[in-house]
Amino acid sequence: MVTKALIHPESIVVVGGSNDITKPGGKVLKNLIDTQYKGKLYVSNPKETEVQGIKSYQKLADLPEVDLAILAIAAKYSLQTVKELAHTKGTRAFIIISAGFGEENEAGKELEQKIVEVVNSVKGSLIGPNCIGVLTPDHASVFTEPIPKLDPKGIDFISGSGATACFIMEAAIPKGLTFNSVFSVGNSAQMGVEEILEYMDETFDPETSSRVKLLYIENIDKPQKLLLHAASLIRKGCRIAAVKAGSSEAGSRAASSHTGALASPDVAVDALFRKAGIVRCHGREDLISVASVFMHPPLKGENIAIITHAGGPAVMLTDALSHGGLKVPQIKNPKTKKLAEQLFPGSSVANPIDFLATGTAEQLGIIIDYVDKEFDEIDGMVVIFGTPGLTKVFDAYRVLDEKMKTARKPIFPVLPSVVTAKAEVEEFLARGRVNFPDEAVLGNALCRVFHTAPPAAADTELPPMDTDSIREIIRKHHNGYLPPDAVQQLLDAAGIVRAGEKVVTTAEDAVEAAALLGFPVVMKVVGPVHKSDVGGVVLNVKDGDAVSKEFERMMKIKDTTAVLIQPMLSGIELFAGAKFEHGFGHMVLCGLGGIFIEVLKDVQTGLAPLTLEETSAMIKRLKSYKIIQGVRGQKGVNEKQFAEIIVRLSALVTTAPEIMEMDLNPLLGTADQVVAVDARIRIEK
Repeated sequence: MVTKALIHPESIVVVGGSNDITKPGGKVLKNLIDTQYKGKLYVSNPKETEVQGIKSYQKLADLPEVDLAILAIAAKYSLQTVKELAHTKGTRAFIIISAGFGEENEAGKELEQKIVEVVNSVKGSLIGPNCIGVLTPDHASVFTEPIPKLDPKGIDFISGSGATACFIMEAAIPKGLTFNSVFSVGNSAQMGVEEILEYMDETFDPETSSRVKLLYIENIDKPQKLLLHAASLIRKGCRIAAVKAGSSEAGSRAASSHTGALASPDVAVDALFRKAGIVRCHGREDLISVASVFMHPPLKGENIAIITHAGGPAVMLTDALSHGGLKVPQIKNPKTKKLAEQLFPGSSVANPIDFLATGTAEQLGIIIDYVDKEFDEIDGMVVIFGTPGLTKVFDAYRVLDEKMKTARKPIFPVLPSVVTAKAEVEEFLARGRVNFPDEAVLGNALCRVFHTAPPAAADTELPPMDTDSIREIIRKHHNGYLPPDAVQQLLDAAGIVRAGEKVVTTAEDAVEAAALLGFPVVMKVVGPVHKSDVGGVVLNVKDGDAVSKEFERMMKIKDTTAVLIQPMLSGIELFAGAKFEHGFGHMVLCGLGGIFIEVLKDVQTGLAPLTLEETSAMIKRLKSYKIIQGVRGQKGVNEKQFAEIIVRLSALVTTAPEIMEMDLNPLLGTADQVVAVDARIRIEK
């Protein structure tokens, strides 16, 4: 739990405070002094009587009561120190910056847990161990630099890596980004990213709280907590971007060695972020560029005007926006003629609007006004304005700042001359602005932010199903793959349309079933998991003699217990499935079916339960979506029915969480209907 003593401490003690500011205990004390911490500041060092001009208590017993303790001592001394402070000095918040805990070995993990038990016993807060500390408007309890400018409208940043937090701030500050708070959670022994986000959600004030949150995460211990509070904050008007590192096998191993915790599966993280409305980033610069977009008003539409006096950057930005799904439309508004009359000959007003290298600050202001007030077809604008160094451009940047204050549409500034126009850019940033030095980086970030959907509905309403039957079927079957009749019953209870079928154990019954279902038929073995691999699937069986012959052959296949017979249907092969992922719940998947799922690996994933809007978006994100729509005269698939089946599948695994794996492969889709042809379900109670 986040206590008042952690956020607003009236007193702080640095245990292990030092006169040597090259050591963490010395630097954290210096940072507190330099940032003029307003509360009572104490030091405890058994070898010193005074540290950096502050009295040092050589014995903890002599300390006054203190709210927050920062421990910069060896791991082996930490437990006893926490005990003494918690039980005798009323300390209710601890920041342990020391390493040597769970990130190293099991003994270190045990020591962490013992410290957590002590802190929990007094209902206190623990940040770390193995972290750089905490930075809030009240105190700079970090042993690192930089110490960024703090601004209530700046960024709240939560990081699982202290070094990464520093490097991100190093890169963000020169671009004009400010911070409201920074939490380095380290090993997250008691509180991790999820708990800090929970605190920010529960204490959110629409008048005073920051609306931009950045996360650097290496492992997600509590996915549902992260989903709940991230989505809640975004619904309240916040914007959240996150880097989840450790997506590769090697990266996962590196993350585990860093924090002592297992990294989360990447596909599950993607699904979680999508459901929460979090913009996923893949590096420090990526995160910073998305955060910079967040500091501007949101785009309301997809049409962008590029205002520039440099052709090359405009071309590269146009490419980035177009590849990312935003548009740079030609402006055909009749008022462009009047605009062109106010620019130098040779200027272009088609979009990009290029007012030449000789363009003036006054012309820049005129163009912005036209785009903002006269060109209704445009939703936002990017201004690219650098300098070759022949003249100063203070006037252009001042005009840009003034227009950003009054424009109805968002304006994103690309000021690439960060060396040649260093003084001008610094003045622009000092006005509270953010700069995008690279136009393509801006374009990519803008597209990603625009195309990140809002959070899914908080309370997903499940479609009507026969819940009692579903629970009864699960109750009476043992762990493992369910028999075909149980699978059929579950699909029927969930309202998932399936092909007619019959399971038979004799040749006579097989012939009779085939005649009843109607020739031609499909025959499949019951028992083997991968039927095709063992010759256990036969298509287009046209008469009774062929049925009898194939039945005899199939029953000789290893592990076969029966044969399933279905009518021969046609259509585009689709796939839908689910897989339980520990902590995250059920991942629901969809794509093209049959062999395509293995060859193309074109699969989209969502986190159950899913809404119809979510499943429709999953289908549209498939690379093979044009096949589903219908291409080159071939009819497509009934998209609505496909989406509804995925919704019902997600509702089934929500109702029956014992389902560990479930495949509907293939589903056969036509313009009229989508039907489940083959299914397998594995349960684990």
